[in-house]
Amino acid sequence: MKTLLMLITLFGLACSAVAQAAVQGKEVSYKANGTTLKGYIAYDDAVKGKRPGVLVVHEWWGQNEYARKRARMLAGMGYTALAVDMYGNGKLADHPDDANKFSSEVSKNMPVAKKRFEAGMKLLRKQKTVDAGKIAAIGYCFGGGVVLNMARMGENLKGVASFHGALGSDIKAKPGHIKARIVSFTGDDDPMIGADKVAAFKKEMDAAKANYRVVTYPGTKHSFTNPDADELGKKFKLPLAYNAAADKDSWQQATVFLREIFSGK
Repeated sequence: MKTLLMLITLFGLACSAVAQAAVQGKEVSYKANGTTLKGYIAYDDAVKGKRPGVLVVHEWWGQNEYARKRARMLAGMGYTALAVDMYGNGKLADHPDDANKFSSEVSKNMPVAKKRFEAGMKLLRKQKTVDAGKIAAIGYCFGGGVVLNMARMGENLKGVASFHGALGSDIKAKPGHIKARIVSFTGDDDPMIGADKVAAFKKEMDAAKANYRVVTYPGTKHSFTNPDADELGKKFKLPLAYNAAADKDSWQQATVFLREIFSGK
């Protein structure tokens, strides 16, 4: 009987420890040039000490549950992640017209975009769970283009990963100016990112002497990492489609990429 009670007690303690050690997520507010930005920080409280930080830049829909899910996935990998707000005041779009409006306002004003990105980076660096010298950024769709532009502008990041993000930009990288390692994942059936844009991006990165890699998935459309892409594509008649294989492979490759850049390999 004593043995049984002891086993039950130990099992209860183990379950309690598992319950206490879990990914935590919380909403945060910060500012850039007087604009309130509403982000979401995720970390695993079972991880002790400081760890690398990763910024997550949202799709053109805004800082929604999808961006938060990716932040929690990164937290589960041992990082502290901040899903940033590039639109201000936590604005979200539920129609492509609004999404295009919000994203265009930011994309056409790079000084504002840079300030908002840097405000998020500053907040992330201040977290007690973060090693301020090890920061990276990942982005999806609109956010993928943002992180590539931040790399072009020489932001002090270990690396950036772009998932179906725009490769073209009015900003052209200067030789030796890019500090971050770069990886880009796109689909070759994505009309928003044609083969000509992939070729132009490679030419630009080669000229800038960047440490980069481009991965293109055959038969894959835009927004291939988002499980809601099929429904959104049908609803709004957009060339969007989820691709489970490309989603899984790009995330696995990004996982290795983050591990390498933070370890200095």
